[in-house]
Amino acid sequence: MQAIEFEIFLNKLLKPQKIKDYCPNGLQVQGTDVIKTVVTGVTATKALIEKAIELKADALLVHHGFFWKNESYVIRGMKHQRIKALLEHDINLFAYHLPLDIHPQLGNNAQLAKIFDIVNTAPLEIGNPISVAVQGNFEKVHTGQSLAELISTKLSRQCLHIAPDSDKPIKTVAWCSGGGQNFIELAAEQGIDAFISGEVSEQTTHVAKEMDIHFFAAGHHATERYGAKALGEHIAQELGLSVTFVDIDNPV
Repeated sequence: MQAIEFEIFLNKLLKPQKIKDYCPNGLQVQGTDVIKTVVTGVTATKALIEKAIELKADALLVHHGFFWKNESYVIRGMKHQRIKALLEHDINLFAYHLPLDIHPQLGNNAQLAKIFDIVNTAPLEIGNPISVAVQGNFEKVHTGQSLAELISTKLSRQCLHIAPDSDKPIKTVAWCSGGGQNFIELAAEQGIDAFISGEVSEQTTHVAKEMDIHFFAAGHHATERYGAKALGEHIAQELGLSVTFVDIDNPV
């Protein structure tokens, strides 16, 4: 299909115009006009671009692309090497950041709900239907230890668990993939038992202890693998394109 038609399909599906973001969403680097083969992944790193070249991809579709707010406008060094490789091989780079986090079926947060068996999902930010952070509950009550084991097993990496002094049982949960740890206070203010995110900050420990809420940091990359994969599977089904998800692992 034509690259412009592919972008229109993605924009209609992910609706980037509905949310303010830290980067441009959509086509970031223009390549060939016709797309038959797509590679999806989390971040447009040199390693992922090289894999897309190896697979003869016409398009690379990622969650983390280029041109972030407050970064240098200069294209040199690492960014130059990445963009040069895309241009030399005529590969389109499409990137969707927050729109891929919040999509109600294919998004990173929706995929985590499926993986962890969370039900009755709803926005964490009251009155905001496209809240980046979400909440829900488990059908069975977890202990802090059992939830930590579940997260570690499902994501294939050891998560960090910070338990409040009460070590209370966990029925309700809020979460935000990637670097969403600052939503923990909002979750605690609503009396939610646990908060899951990808990253952790120094102050997160104090919030968990002092506001009586379990906190789990499961890795930025590990919590954001699943949106790109689900999106690729949807594209293959709806458009009939050849789509391959490539996971370039990242311990962070």
